[in-house]
Amino acid sequence: MVDGVSMKIVSLRTKLITGFSLIIIVGVALSVIVGIQLIGSTIIREAQNKVRLDLNSAHEVYAREIEHIETTVRLTAVRFFLKDALLNHDRKRLIYELERIRVQEHLDMLILFDQQGRVILRVRNPGMYGDSTFSDMVHTVIKGGSFVSGTEILPREYLIKEDSLLAEQARIEFIPTKKARVRVEKEETAGMAITAAAEVDDYEGDMIAVLYGARLLNRNYHIVDRVKDIVYRGEQYKGQDIGTATIFQNDLRISTNVANSDGSRAIGTRVSQEVYDRVMIQGKPWIGRAFVVNAWYRTAYEPIEAVNRDIVGMLYVGVLEAPYVDMQRRVVYTFISIALLCVVLLIVIAYITSTAIIRPLKELLAATNSVAKGDLTQRVIVTQQDEVGTLAQSFNHMIAELAKTKQKYDELTDTLEQKVEEKTAELEKTRDHLIQSEKLTSLGRLAAGVAHEINNPLTSILINSHLVAEKIQDQKSVQKNLDLIIGEINRCSRIVKGLLEFSRQHIPKKVLTDISAAMEKTLLLFESQVLLHNVTIQRNFASGLPMVMADENMMKQVFTNFVLNALDAMPNGGVLTIASQKDDTGKAIVLSFQDTGYGIEKEHLKKIFDPFFTTKGTGGTGLGLAVSYGIIQQHGGAISVNSVVEQGTTFTITLPVEGIPQEKNKEVDYE
Repeated sequence: MVDGVSMKIVSLRTKLITGFSLIIIVGVALSVIVGIQLIGSTIIREAQNKVRLDLNSAHEVYAREIEHIETTVRLTAVRFFLKDALLNHDRKRLIYELERIRVQEHLDMLILFDQQGRVILRVRNPGMYGDSTFSDMVHTVIKGGSFVSGTEILPREYLIKEDSLLAEQARIEFIPTKKARVRVEKEETAGMAITAAAEVDDYEGDMIAVLYGARLLNRNYHIVDRVKDIVYRGEQYKGQDIGTATIFQNDLRISTNVANSDGSRAIGTRVSQEVYDRVMIQGKPWIGRAFVVNAWYRTAYEPIEAVNRDIVGMLYVGVLEAPYVDMQRRVVYTFISIALLCVVLLIVIAYITSTAIIRPLKELLAATNSVAKGDLTQRVIVTQQDEVGTLAQSFNHMIAELAKTKQKYDELTDTLEQKVEEKTAELEKTRDHLIQSEKLTSLGRLAAGVAHEINNPLTSILINSHLVAEKIQDQKSVQKNLDLIIGEINRCSRIVKGLLEFSRQHIPKKVLTDISAAMEKTLLLFESQVLLHNVTIQRNFASGLPMVMADENMMKQVFTNFVLNALDAMPNGGVLTIASQKDDTGKAIVLSFQDTGYGIEKEHLKKIFDPFFTTKGTGGTGLGLAVSYGIIQQHGGAISVNSVVEQGTTFTITLPVEGIPQEKNKEVDYE
């Protein structure tokens, strides 16, 4: 129990280990958090980069398929049998040779058109001819192109003319899919195909026909499975394919190796509205995380364009996210395990280190206790050449000096009582003089306040001096009472100093002053006190405030008084909010000091600017706010105060920008 306050004793070893542990735990925790973030972002970034590269590979496979069909059609168009059969109108030979090529090259359609775009021969359905083509590719070749290839949408009526089986292959019913855009259609009847058209010339180089070939993509899994085999090599994770590929017609899956929950291909499912808008509407690739049918994937989509540059579909690749998530989880668990192990090891090291430090300190503590009991023969053996060893040497030196001092003290004991009596008589004379000065009417209330404030500490000095005389043989009591005498004398000094400052009427040396900058300079002086009081200072300084005509030193004195009062009002910590802004008229600057302290009783509010009025008991002189009020008056400003008990107090200062004194502003507002 110290001065009536119970103090919990915590060992130095506990403090050291606790301090080390907190530093270690915080450091490791920050490392773990940052590490996990880096690991997670790196793994996901790698997955996203992989799917971007996979999309490039899928694009190349798709382009090679177009190139293959183009090559097949173009080389067939220059075959001699085709020229001869067309020139000789040998329809039977045309059907035989072209059907053989169609089957061999896995083409779904192989058609001959004349120079006007009318069908000469449908190889798959020879009996249906004479109708006009719908294909932009055929028209492009007729208008002067040698050959052209790409992707086209084939209408159902066109597919039926070719073969009803193709029309049925192209027809796909929509399967309800979450987040897909709203469509009134229930099925897709048109087909999407890779097509090519090439000019057929006679032996003089004149065009005699156009050869058109197509491979229907609806329910044709050659391309998507080839992408999976080339890029992902059939790799699986927990029974699921690592990678998938899909060809979309508009927003509909028409060719895919994405599987439903029953293992069937997810034909008929559709892409989300978000991806559709990005790829089909804006014509831009989409790369990101997506839930595809029944699992999360890292996906990439790119538009598929027709010959006329219209976007007719999408090419998709996706990498199963689960392997990357599990990898991330394993790495994170490993990282956390290593971090926890490091924490345990570091705490053990901290314990061993603190023990090595504490052992000599315990020896020093034992010696100190012996000295406190009066044994000045104690000495500490110095075994370490470090700070602890230096402390032991200083302790030994201190005890030696203390023994000499005690000897001198014993010699002075006999005369100390006489000296104390002389000092007491001298102080009584001073007190009598101050009491006599109180009677002088010229000093008025100021002198009365001085006599009142000085009388109490001087009385305390007198009483404690008698205690020293009575307990002269008790060393601790002598020291304690002498310290109290010095403290009371210092208090008298502070009172007198404050009184002098209040009584002097300094003329402000006003210059253009940046109030916010002056505030910051003042706060620099309180950095240590703020930390000691566990107080947080919040600065709400408005920018662009005009400068005012003021004495900067006087303003710092005012700011210091308000900050000190706030710290005294928050002994257990709190928040001090300091703000600056223009008033509503723009002709003055308003400063506020808002604390979260004890607050001021309502009956005390009107007295707080009176000289010598204080709510701090013996801890204050009651002059700080009075001095501050006088300084603000000299600057033509005003002070107001608002306080709620147990919630806090706010002091507000108003300073005119022009620096011209205004009599109406000299009143104090109490709220």
